[in-house]
Amino acid sequence: MAKIYYDKDADLKLIKNKTIAIIGYGSQGHAHARNLHDSGIKVVVGLRKESAFWKRAEKDGLKVMTVPEAAQAADIIMILIPDDKQRAMYVNDIAPHLKKGDAIAFGHGFNIHFGQVVPPDTVDVFMVAPKGPGHLVRRTYEQGAGVPCLMAIYQDVSKNAQKVALAYAKGIGGTRAGVLETSFKEETETDLFGEQAVLCGGVTELIRAGFDTLVEAGYSPDLAYFECLHELKLIVDLIYEGGIGNMRYSISTTAAYGDVTRGRRLITEETRAEMRKILSEIQSGSFAREFILENQANRPVFNALLKKDSEHMIEDVGERLRKMMPFVGKKLK
Repeated sequence: MAKIYYDKDADLKLIKNKTIAIIGYGSQGHAHARNLHDSGIKVVVGLRKESAFWKRAEKDGLKVMTVPEAAQAADIIMILIPDDKQRAMYVNDIAPHLKKGDAIAFGHGFNIHFGQVVPPDTVDVFMVAPKGPGHLVRRTYEQGAGVPCLMAIYQDVSKNAQKVALAYAKGIGGTRAGVLETSFKEETETDLFGEQAVLCGGVTELIRAGFDTLVEAGYSPDLAYFECLHELKLIVDLIYEGGIGNMRYSISTTAAYGDVTRGRRLITEETRAEMRKILSEIQSGSFAREFILENQANRPVFNALLKKDSEHMIEDVGERLRKMMPFVGKKLK
């Protein structure tokens, strides 16, 4: 069981006299920056001069600088730009401005674990990773709550890195919900596996396979969309709220019986073997090498696959049916 830390375990005073640079102002960046600012911490946002987020961050009341300026000004540098952009930005805009005693932080362990970012031995390196999208990190903070976070220490030069990481987590609201201790290796490998085998890769392929099966059997594409995609949110919400048991308790007896008797026929030993293979590719660095080379080549395979999937019938059907449901994708007042 991972150790879990809460508000009582973290002291904001440890970072009250420090300047934190948030590199990036996307989903996670804007939430971290605004939450820290509202917690009374001195925050600067580091962006490219041409970034579309520059004015938005200023409008939110934050001080914005170029990335080199922010790295120079900061004591703690939290890097929250996409994984494939981090190495170049670190090498060109951050590393030259690191000072002895600084700390570099991450919201995901990919670049540290796979050696794309190699910090000097004069700085602390830690991770604080909220287990939720940025808008939820921000909204729950404003409500007086928080999103659970993962915390890991990679390099502890100061012998104080964990306390600083916990203070940072408290500043964004994470300790209100709980901060689980992990490692860069464990967070990176489990995160990649979850995305590929279940949450994204597994789910999207299962949806399309179900849709195709019904359409090929002569059923209406509209009904296939509703049964295999639209209603997925209902099921996921029930699982999210109370686990698999809660979902089975809440659905019809017919659905629950079909669940427990048919699900294992789909997720067979062959499927589980492929999951283990995917995990092995992550653990060995094979996936990381593939992903890095794909980005260096301007993403030819990635772009081709995205285009192919965008042309699947389910996308056209969904776009048409969602027009019947103006409440989908919009906040109800």
